[in-house]
Amino acid sequence: MKQISLLFASFWMIASAVSQTTQEISIIPQPVSLEKKNTRFVLNAQTKIAADSKNADVQRIAGFFTGQVKKATGFALGQAAPAAKTNVISFSLNRTPDKSIGKEGYTLDVTATGVQIAANDAAGLFYGVQTLLQLLPKEIVSESVVKKASWTIPGVQITDYPRFAWRGLMFDVARHFFTKEQVKQFIDDMVRYKYNLLHLHLTDDQGWRIEIKSLPKLTEVGAWRVDKTGTFGTFTPPAENEPRTYGGFYTHNDIKELVQYAADRYVNILPEVDVPGHSMAMVAAYPELSCTPGTYRVNSGEKFMQWTDTGFYALIDNTLCPANDKVYEALDKVFTEVAQLFPFQYIHMGGDECAKNFWEKSDAIKQLMQRENLKDLHEVQSYFVKKVEKIIESKGKKMIGWDEILEGGLAPNAAVMSWRGSKGGAEAARLQHEVVMSPNNHTYIDLMQGDPAIEPPVYKSVRLKSSYQFEPVPAGVDPKFIKGGQANLWTEQIYNMRHLQYMVWPRAFAVAESVWSPAEKKNWNDFIRRVEDHFERFDVAEIKYAPSMYEPIFDVSKDGELLKLTMSTEVEGLDIYYSFDNSFPDRFYPRYTKPVQIPRDAVNVRVITYKGKEPAGRMITIPVAELRKRADKKK
Repeated sequence: MKQISLLFASFWMIASAVSQTTQEISIIPQPVSLEKKNTRFVLNAQTKIAADSKNADVQRIAGFFTGQVKKATGFALGQAAPAAKTNVISFSLNRTPDKSIGKEGYTLDVTATGVQIAANDAAGLFYGVQTLLQLLPKEIVSESVVKKASWTIPGVQITDYPRFAWRGLMFDVARHFFTKEQVKQFIDDMVRYKYNLLHLHLTDDQGWRIEIKSLPKLTEVGAWRVDKTGTFGTFTPPAENEPRTYGGFYTHNDIKELVQYAADRYVNILPEVDVPGHSMAMVAAYPELSCTPGTYRVNSGEKFMQWTDTGFYALIDNTLCPANDKVYEALDKVFTEVAQLFPFQYIHMGGDECAKNFWEKSDAIKQLMQRENLKDLHEVQSYFVKKVEKIIESKGKKMIGWDEILEGGLAPNAAVMSWRGSKGGAEAARLQHEVVMSPNNHTYIDLMQGDPAIEPPVYKSVRLKSSYQFEPVPAGVDPKFIKGGQANLWTEQIYNMRHLQYMVWPRAFAVAESVWSPAEKKNWNDFIRRVEDHFERFDVAEIKYAPSMYEPIFDVSKDGELLKLTMSTEVEGLDIYYSFDNSFPDRFYPRYTKPVQIPRDAVNVRVITYKGKEPAGRMITIPVAELRKRADKKK
């Protein structure tokens, strides 16, 4: 009997080992090279860490790893003895640099006896740690101890390095203010997926978020507005006596703390001061900087811009005046302090969506155009941008702006961030300017990610598959001018961190893979498999994400007097079930197999997707009247 028990135990151990070594590996972004081995490493309480005790960077990186391990497992991983050969996780910098992996690359080798992460630079070690954590079971992201039978790491040999040096996420803290601690949380989440650039959008019509000691009203006045909740852009105008209590700003010490926190995680922070448009908060603080005399208040979300099919115009002047020397004196003070606070080599000056209709009426602008021989208002903005570039360069920094800075003539040394598709970036690259790609049709993660019937309302959608199709190098463009790419998170409709997470993930997974992994390694179906595994990790970490990829894409057309509904899904292997009778469908309802005609008297369409026997997406209810509107628009 004892022999049978031993035989069974041996069989179980072998089966368990095979199961562990054949498990699917789900790393985001996909590494350059990954070779699976028929082995595994078991992390336990006796595992030791080998890291150069004289190198503060290596020690800090090892500390990130051991800190997370302790939170999730309870294991306090001690320092390995010099002679230790087994049950050791090693972090080391290459004595002879490996030119193939560059500054941010790493190699990771997992065997039965240990784990070795090696890199040329500490940044590479840090990214190797992110991959190692993704190789561990999902419970490793827990903030409290999880009791598991074993913590195994599959045997692999990985060589990895980024495709682009600029891998960014933009965080708009102007429309809605997020605290210093929340920005740190944002940094912690982004570095898990090897982002290295945090673009902070610090100023806009709805708030000025950085202390400028030489211009104190920017935060005394510009950082505060009336608190409004609902759908941003549709609020009623605030009354004169309503308290302006919503807002906040970062002090110099706050910024220094954030810069150091980011640097410890190999993230640069790009500050943006958005001018000459989007400047209501600055004009509210210093009205003399406007071309249009008047009293201004920080916008609280009430409508003040009119968008049309052919463009836009302002109902209230929210611009700085390019013809006013005081504007450049104020901006010199702003950029002096910004340059001192942020060590990153670039400063972003915005330049986007500048409504020029009030400039048309300004005598000062007319005189400027005559004096400087400016043909149109685009050249007026270009005049402004070129003067701002000189200010920024005088602080020892390079200037970057949104692609509108191309209009009227590009400043001599400016870098361009292309957001209105890829056209502006391609044009700037052909002019041999540096470019960062962030096209709104792929990387604007503030936009809806599914059908408007279920998503918080924004003016358009960018689904996960569109984000995954992001290619930073436009066709026919010399890649050497493309610094990289980023996803942009505008926060007009984002009031809190939970909804922020919902908007960022999983689309930021897709952009991360587009800027890190080789283009030829991208595979949509395999990406979805890995995303689903990371959803499970987010469940453990209690990070919110959007399930929109599981929900149908609706296409409605007219079929005589009736409507015909066509449905599809981004993700393979899903079944769609529907009802027209106001009841709630499940997998015993009609399954969608081909376009269906909506009954004449139906009021609502309800749909839900299943993966096998389990619901995948949320139940969606769309009024037939809404579908008829969509069909009418297609005419």
